[in-house]
Amino acid sequence: MMDGTTIGTADMALCRGIAQAALTAAIPREAEAVEKLRICLLDFLTCALESRDLPISGQAIRFAALEQGKAPVLFTQHLVPVPQAAFANAVMGHGLVREDMHTGSVSHMGVVIMPTLLALAARRPISGRDFIQAAILGYEAGGRFGRSLINADFARFFRPTGFAGPVAGAIAGGRLMGLTEDELTSALSLAVNTMSGLNEWPATGSDEMFFHPGFAARNAVTAVELAAFGARSSERALDGAAGLFAAYRPGQPVPAITLFADGTPELLTVYNKPVPACNYAQTPCQAMLTLVREEAIRPDDVTAILVRGTRAMKLYPGCDYAGPFGRILQAKMSIQFGVAAALVHGGVSEQNYRLLDDPAIMRLAQCLTVEEGAEFNAAYPAQQGASVEVTLKDGSKRSRSLADVVPATPDGVRDRFREAATKMLGADRSAALEDAVARLETLEDVGILAVMTQN
Repeated sequence: MMDGTTIGTADMALCRGIAQAALTAAIPREAEAVEKLRICLLDFLTCALESRDLPISGQAIRFAALEQGKAPVLFTQHLVPVPQAAFANAVMGHGLVREDMHTGSVSHMGVVIMPTLLALAARRPISGRDFIQAAILGYEAGGRFGRSLINADFARFFRPTGFAGPVAGAIAGGRLMGLTEDELTSALSLAVNTMSGLNEWPATGSDEMFFHPGFAARNAVTAVELAAFGARSSERALDGAAGLFAAYRPGQPVPAITLFADGTPELLTVYNKPVPACNYAQTPCQAMLTLVREEAIRPDDVTAILVRGTRAMKLYPGCDYAGPFGRILQAKMSIQFGVAAALVHGGVSEQNYRLLDDPAIMRLAQCLTVEEGAEFNAAYPAQQGASVEVTLKDGSKRSRSLADVVPATPDGVRDRFREAATKMLGADRSAALEDAVARLETLEDVGILAVMTQN
């Protein structure tokens, strides 16, 4: 099957079509995609490292370490069963809420794909080249599937990563392990049967969000290995009369899915978050910081704030929420808290979330309104723009608008890796790990990456 070919027809089940394409499609703009993958891998490792000591990471690590195995839990001494390593490493990668973001599917696929592949690499030596191909195809399949299913209304109830993630992980893992077309079709179908994740957690800032990628990665590994052992699952799990699209899009036609549409890998539409906050809070915070920098806005002078953005931004649970804030995750999801804290602190970092009842932040959060903007809706999801307008005590208004989120640069990702890794691993080991990622396509066994992180 050639790249850019629509799959899923009356005579070919959608699971088989995706599997066939993942085994045969050529990757366009491959050099760009490989470079992007290196940055996403380095960013995932950084997030896992910085999250290692968080309570949710500790819970995932202790759970994984209940049994011994051969797969490393990153930045620990533990060797655990392969599915459990995928679970724990995915949870750690998600702990900061700063993982890479695929806006078109509202999903974080790197924190499923990377843990899945690194865990499976403990089974047998896997070349860096095979790792790269598998990961790019995982992002592609997960991204294209996610675009076909997930919209603002879907995401009000269901966690997108819990749906796109299993597709991404199963395709990536199956490709890595050399599954046949029949086996990969079943692995994908089995993964479809594990899709889950509800979006009630933002209401209280509870922990299940952090575990969604862990479930997806562990289930992707399980689906791949069951399929390799001969398990067979329905080819019509996606497009059958009782398949996923019939269940979640009743009465609507099954959407077409095209891998590498328009010659652009989905991986190249992924962005690396600049700050540890919800995707939808990123651009409003950046617009506020631009306004503060250019207009010297003082928090005490502000009487009202208006944030305009996309419908998806306003509808996503927890984003349009002014408090009270009992847990950090509530604050990281809230546009009100994020923008107010950016104004008070003059930046966005973990420091912003240390005092959840800061009087200055709470006053500003309570006077902030979130609205849709037609121009931002029209550009979304290709662009994720937002504007901020503040009203001052003298009645004057100041505003700034950004057409799109400004991502972390590759150099910025490298810098934050070096800062975090040097503190824990030391300069020499940090440099060696970064160099191994930079030489990813030349590695004879990518399993060495996980081993290099261990204490």
